[in-house]
Amino acid sequence: MKILGWPEVENFCRKHADAREPFDAWKCEVEDANWGTINELKARYPSASILKNKKIVFNIKGKNYRLLVRVTLKLGQVWIKKVGTHAEYSKWPPEES
Repeated sequence: MKILGWPEVENFCRKHADAREPFDAWKCEVEDANWGTINELKARYPSASILKNKKIVFNIKGKNYRLLVRVTLKLGQVWIKKVGTHAEYSKWPPEES
């Protein structure tokens, strides 16, 4: 999968140094993935929340951090939409989560 919008995660990790390793591990796994269906994605990431409009929220470093993405399986793309702490995620507007 191709990850788009990674600089947002880079900026986040500058503020949260303990997030760097878990986000980098997630990135490596996703870049190597070749999901054909959402079920395949959920098999690898059972705690991911599938939302409307092809959006998915991943739990990073347990439930310390959240990563909102939009996945386009046909194109093999994962767009980073938003990244935040668990506390920040709970305040995101419904259209963003």
